[in-house]
Amino acid sequence: MAEHIVTSYEDELKFIIRRISEMGGQAERMVEQSVSALMRSDWALAQSVVADDVLLDAAQREVDERAIRTIAKRQPMAIDLREIVGAIRISSDLERIGDLAKNTAKRVIAVHEHSQPLQLVRGLEHLSDLALEQLKEVLDAYATRNEKQALAVRDSDESIDAVYTSIFRELLTYMMEDPRNITACTHLLFSAKNIERIGDHATNIAETVYYIKTGEQMEAERPKGDRTASIAHTDVTTPPAPGGSGA
Repeated sequence: MAEHIVTSYEDELKFIIRRISEMGGQAERMVEQSVSALMRSDWALAQSVVADDVLLDAAQREVDERAIRTIAKRQPMAIDLREIVGAIRISSDLERIGDLAKNTAKRVIAVHEHSQPLQLVRGLEHLSDLALEQLKEVLDAYATRNEKQALAVRDSDESIDAVYTSIFRELLTYMMEDPRNITACTHLLFSAKNIERIGDHATNIAETVYYIKTGEQMEAERPKGDRTASIAHTDVTTPPAPGGSGA
């Protein structure tokens, strides 16, 4: 009986960990496809991303329910408890990444009703490449429980913020130069913000991976490279500057 209980407990832990890995793969695809749809004006692909978000939401609820049930039934301690609590945190961050990808996909039509400068398009592509690389790295760190890789992911967040700041400044310039650019550029601003926030959630996951492995929290202060707060005020309504921690 004792052996059966231990085996059942291990199966429950493995299920939760496997589900997180599946969520990570799906979130990664959604981010990649949402940016691709934005760059190529691919409305069909954008709709696919929006539809996939429902699946990611359902997966997050499933992880939460299974994790809470396992805590109630097994009363895990030490590393096992950190694994389960970490899974709850990570599933929440992955669900939010899916939401951000969905929101980017929803802006496809609005953005491409107007032509956009090639430099801005390439800037968004570069920003998304950085965010995707950060997401891939942190998912690898979770799979291997590599706390050093998790630390490196958090340190890389500054480069994403710096690129976002550059795009932020360029888009404001286009809007001030020609009011006809305001609608499309505002959508691009929020798309860029969505991508930057994906980097913040990847950083949150890195902090959770570090906690799972070491039982300790990373230092509260994380490197930030945004400079949007120092940009001169304009009459243009803009999204908030990059935040320090994820939602």
